[in-house]
This record gives sequence, C-alpha cells and structure tokens, in this order.
Amino acid sequence: MQQAKAILADATLLKALQLLVHRAGEAIMQVYQTADFGVETKKDDSPVTKADLDAHYVLIGGLSQLTPHIAIVSEEDPASLAVPQQNSCYWLIDPLDGTKEFINRNGEFTVNLALIEDNRPTFGFVSTPVDKTLYWGGKQLGSWRLRDSSLEQLQTQTSHNPIRVVASKSHLNEATRDFITNLGNTQLIQAGSSLKLLRIAEGTADIYPRLAPTSEWDTAAAQAVLEGAGGKVTKVDGSPMKYGKTDILNPHFVARSNR
Repeated sequence: MQQAKAILADATLLKALQLLVHRAGEAIMQVYQTADFGVETKKDDSPVTKADLDAHYVLIGGLSQLTPHIAIVSEEDPASLAVPQQNSCYWLIDPLDGTKEFINRNGEFTVNLALIEDNRPTFGFVSTPVDKTLYWGGKQLGSWRLRDSSLEQLQTQTSHNPIRVVASKSHLNEATRDFITNLGNTQLIQAGSSLKLLRIAEGTADIYPRLAPTSEWDTAAAQAVLEGAGGKVTKVDGSPMKYGKTDILNPHFVARSNR
C-alpha cells in the first residue's frame, strides 16, 4: 500500500492521474461519435475497437511519464502479462471496459486504472466517459466521486430489503439466477462493465455475484474504489481475490456492501 498512500498524499500526481484517465475517456468519445468503430476480433474471440487502442496509448504514454518507476500491464498489450512475475507493484489497465456496451452505444462503458501492490489492488481510478464522472480510492484510504464539478466521498449503505442485487446485462446465467433466488427478497439492478461494483460503492446496490468469467483488469480498479467506500470483494468462499496470477482470469466472486 506504500505507493497508493504516496499517490494520495501527492496532490500534483493525483491530479495528473485524474486528468490522464479523463484524456483516455476523451479519446474513446472521439471514436464513439464516428460511424466506424474499427471493430476487430482478438484471439480470445472478444471484440476490440479503435477506441480501446486509442485509450490504451493515452494511458501508456501518460503513465510512462508520470510514474516511470512503475511497470504497466494492459489488456491491449499481451506481452505485458509477464510483468507481474517480476514486479510486485504495477499499473493494471483496462482502457475500455465494456467494449460490447460501447459497440451497442448504450453508454455503459468505463476506463479502468488500478495500482496493484503485493497481489491486491490498493488504489484505483474509474471514469465513465459519456458523463465524464470520475471515481478513485482504495482500501483504508477512502473513495470519492467527481461529477459535474461536485466532489462527494463514497460510502456503502446498509443492506436494503429487498436486497438490491446488481448483475451483468450480458452474463446473467443460470448459476447467477440461482444465487439471486437463494438470497430471498431481491430487487434486480442491471448495469454494464465495472459500473456494477461502483453501484455498491455509491450505495445504490447491495451485492454483485459474478459467476461467469472476468479478467483481473475488469475488476481491479473498481474493487479498489468499492473497498475504499467500505465494501469488499471476495471469492465465493469468502477468501481474498488475488491479482498477478499466471492465469489472468478471475475466479467467481461476490462484491458486497460491508454493512
């Protein structure tokens, strides 16, 4: 957590990182306003667009200047997956989380930048490019949301009745449906990308079961923000999530308010 504390204590660096994430969002929106997204299919059959790559280069270039001593892992740079094997501290970025939402033009996509220290996300930035909202924070460091020049510290809320369950629009599979049924009286809230974890951090949802594949870059930044707001993210058995694994895929997990 040493680097996370240093970033929070350095107002100039914190501001520069916030602006960098916004710049990545602006690069995405420039593509979003065009007719041709340049959609291609990666080796894992997931889509990638010109916006993914443009945001990637903005973040890589900025981080290399602002924090040259911290290595970088990006979804759009397969070679960078080797970084965690030699570095206990590194940036983990998903330049455009919710590429399918981007392609469908529903606005529910995010930019994700997480600091990983000793196998866990200690600080994260998430932006929503459509409305230019920015979230940042980390466990034991607090979390904040900046929207329309209004700064608010985030705090998870006491669980409601019915329990407000947030789930993926694209991955509401049978296992997830069964999990939700076993919770009892629930209200389903659907959202895309890392917004699902942020809804809990904001106090508008209580729990998010993810019983379908995700990768570490999909969750790290929003997990840091949620934990800074008092929530937690664990594997289904309650054990901690680990980052920097040889396999970038996450286990099934549950994010929740700690209240």
